[in-house]
Amino acid sequence: MATRPQAAGSHRRENSGSALTIGKLLSAVLLLAMGGIHLYLVFDGVGGVLGVLFVLNAIGGVVLAIAMLVFRGGLLTLATVLSLLFMVGTLLALVLALTVGLFGITESLDYTLVPTTLVVETLGTIVLAVTTALVARRRPAA
Repeated sequence: MATRPQAAGSHRRENSGSALTIGKLLSAVLLLAMGGIHLYLVFDGVGGVLGVLFVLNAIGGVVLAIAMLVFRGGLLTLATVLSLLFMVGTLLALVLALTVGLFGITESLDYTLVPTTLVVETLGTIVLAVTTALVARRRPAA
């Protein structure tokens, strides 16, 4: 039985699907890393209102990481956009705390895990932006 040759666009869709799968996995790992860092800092002594916000950040990271791996279609689009906004917001909060302060909180680069957090959240922002673009590109035009 002869096999039918693949259309030219078929190979491109397969590569795009592979890139999307990798993007979703990397996005989930980076969301978990971001949340894990915040949870670690709570156990390391960050308390009060900031500690509560850090716990909420950890919970949000886990929920969004799961959504990145489980959702399909329109819900995946929503998950990628929300994850990107969450990561950007967290990175922006850290940058503000490092520069002008945020809600009376100032941060310095020599504090526990700040350089690591900057790297994780910057990479997370880039990976989530690419993943969001891949998801948006796969969605059929209405």
